[in-house]
Amino acid sequence: MMKPKNSIWLFVGLVIVVPVIVFGLVSWYEKTYKALPVFVGADHRIENFEMKNQHGDAVSLEHWKGKIVVANFFFTHCPVVCPRMTRNLKTVQENFAGENDVLIQSFTVDPDRDSVDRLAAYAVQFQLRNENWDLLTGSKKEIYRLARKSFLVSATDGDGGENDFIHSDRLVLVDSEKRIRGYYDGTNENEVAQLINDIRKLKKEH
Repeated sequence: MMKPKNSIWLFVGLVIVVPVIVFGLVSWYEKTYKALPVFVGADHRIENFEMKNQHGDAVSLEHWKGKIVVANFFFTHCPVVCPRMTRNLKTVQENFAGENDVLIQSFTVDPDRDSVDRLAAYAVQFQLRNENWDLLTGSKKEIYRLARKSFLVSATDGDGGENDFIHSDRLVLVDSEKRIRGYYDGTNENEVAQLINDIRKLKKEH
């Protein structure tokens, strides 16, 4: 028969050891089975670019250093899909207000019409906060190359010419190593909620 004193020590041991074991197992499970996938392959990275934002400031891949990035492709004259994406991206921004390691990058696919001034007007129209959100314009060929070759949002071939056009509702999650970690329907509130959760996972991973 176990002595009372030994029973107390056994109880204390269980109280201390069991939570440690459980915590370790949970942490191992989350790291092993809940980590976000790396799309395309570990070697695929977003290529460098040089564009201007809605303030006329130059933005390049260097601007992303140490950041988790949510990218999308839109155009200001888009009547339905882009406004919905923009409103959902505002929700993403609000969830990480004051956190400088999360950046939103919106590339126009209609740079001939979407000048710096037009992007600035769009930001005012949708009451976008400037905090960590760039609306980007530049060379159409460069934008379309990025969309197709780096972000992989279009399966169609094209040359970025006058008759070439890309329209995507995808939001692309990119980690601080410039790797793609997720794609989400930017018009679907449930998928945007998943994006927000996945950003939090990446923040823990980093």
